[in-house]
Amino acid sequence: MAKPPTNGSRRGRSNKLRERTVFEIWVRAAGRCQYPGCNRILLGDLLAGNRSGRFGFVAHIVADAPNGPRGDPVRSHELADDIRNVMLLCGTHHKVVDVDELLAHPEEVLLAMKAAHEERIQIQTAISEERASHVLIYGANIGRHEAPLSFDRIARDMMPERYPAGGRPIAIELLGSPFTDYEADYWSIQRRVLHEWFGTQVRDRLARREINHLSVFALAPQPLLIELGTLLCDIALMEVRQLHREPSGWRWARDGQPISYSVRRPAERTGLPALVLALSATVTEERITVALGPRAAVWAIAAEQPGNDVMRRPEDLQEFRRLVRMLFDEIKAAHGEDAVISIFPVLPVSAAVEVGRVWMPKADLPLQVYDQNRAHGGFEPALLIGTRRERGHPAA
Repeated sequence: MAKPPTNGSRRGRSNKLRERTVFEIWVRAAGRCQYPGCNRILLGDLLAGNRSGRFGFVAHIVADAPNGPRGDPVRSHELADDIRNVMLLCGTHHKVVDVDELLAHPEEVLLAMKAAHEERIQIQTAISEERASHVLIYGANIGRHEAPLSFDRIARDMMPERYPAGGRPIAIELLGSPFTDYEADYWSIQRRVLHEWFGTQVRDRLARREINHLSVFALAPQPLLIELGTLLCDIALMEVRQLHREPSGWRWARDGQPISYSVRRPAERTGLPALVLALSATVTEERITVALGPRAAVWAIAAEQPGNDVMRRPEDLQEFRRLVRMLFDEIKAAHGEDAVISIFPVLPVSAAVEVGRVWMPKADLPLQVYDQNRAHGGFEPALLIGTRRERGHPAA
């Protein structure tokens, strides 16, 4: 079996390094450059049998000679074959740290780079096969802006709890549509595409038992996110992820205080039932009565401190699900079997999907979902969910 070399010539490897140390750093680095942001795989030419190629450098942090980069009269000798003092670097970054930007790369900086890279490799390789999850990406234009969904970013943010199964995502996207969410045709077209793609990409594969766990990453107007949730309601082994602005990404931040929710019930329950879901921003009752008239009976779940990044912990999403489920039952009991609940969502994307997931088509009242129409300056009806139709076939 060929031994992993450092580079085509012998310049990249010190004579003071044992073969065991060389093997160990290649394993710890997973054959990749340890310089932050590079991560270049350095095994290509080796596996292809190109022995004259540049495979990477097993480089000392404290040089093995006192007059070398970061060298020391005593420590250079002591650390010459110490695995804690060597890094795997590509040719470009070996030159950066030892020549071009030597002063910007003192010992402590390189030690931090090495530790971060090796910790990341350890975490990723320690994940068991049971943590595999198929990635469902759902994207639709919001206004005139396309949803920024990157599978590479999603895959990184799933770690270490989960890792992507199957090598590529299940993508349900209708971007670049000539219609915007201000137009009626937008909703019917997007709904039809969502149901058709979901049937072939997800439901059929679930029936064939090809998907054991699903991770959902969605960016779309809120009525469509709720509709997506209704399609996901029967899937037990799944999770819905939340996009954060600070720090940017899909990883649960788990910092800060739990969301403090307030639940409001109307004193008069004879009017049209409206459910306001206001976690991302405040929604005044005046905006609801403009859409439904003065006889609206307004129920509400709100965050006492709303904001774009309010949903940071999975426990807060679970509590939101519980509250929505509770009010669906209470509204039906108060307004009767023939009522329709008007939904006014101002929510993080994960919460919007969960509204659809907790809604039960055979037990709950239909939902008339409203969307903020900026062109017309107020809420307007977008999608009706729960008319008498077979599941999977959207109403006209």
